[in-house]
Amino acid sequence: MAPVVHGLEVEYYGQINFAYLDVDDAANEAIKRELGYRVQPHFFLVDPQGNVIEQWLGRVDAAEFRAAFDAVLAQ
Repeated sequence: MAPVVHGLEVEYYGQINFAYLDVDDAANEAIKRELGYRVQPHFFLVDPQGNVIEQWLGRVDAAEFRAAFDAVLAQ
C-alpha cells in the first residue's frame, strides 16, 4: 500500500494532510482506541476536528481513496 498512499500524498499535496501512526509504539495506544483501529493496514480520513469521515481496512485501490478525497474537497 505504501506506493499507492505515497503517490496520493504527492497528488494531494497542500489539500490533504497525510499522517502516519506507528501502531507498534505504545505511546499511540490512546489514539488507536479513539479511532477504533483494528488491523494493519487501517486507513482513516479525518476532518480538521478529528472526526472520522471514512475508513478502510486492508488493501484499497487508489481510485477509492481519490473518490473520498475529492468528495471532501468539493464541500
